[in-house]
Amino acid sequence: LILDEATSNIDTRTEEALQAGLNHLLKGRTSFIIAHRLSTVRRADRILVLQRGRIVESGSHDELMRTRGYYHRLAELQFGDLLESSAQ
Repeated sequence: LILDEATSNIDTRTEEALQAGLNHLLKGRTSFIIAHRLSTVRRADRILVLQRGRIVESGSHDELMRTRGYYHRLAELQFGDLLESSAQ
């Protein structure tokens, strides 16, 4: 299954409904998801992070957050206060 996620301009409630549907749709399938919202890929087994068309990082969400690289910086921009409050 290949998905091009285009949810950059939806509200939180709609995003949650889409996430629930995606979780059901993706279960047990090999899937490639092109995502702009990191919340779409947080539960992925493996995330490939591209910068200027090149793979610069690879790993699970937790692994990429621990390395504090490009993915971590993107997550800080998207999740901001949520990251700070979960770290406390």
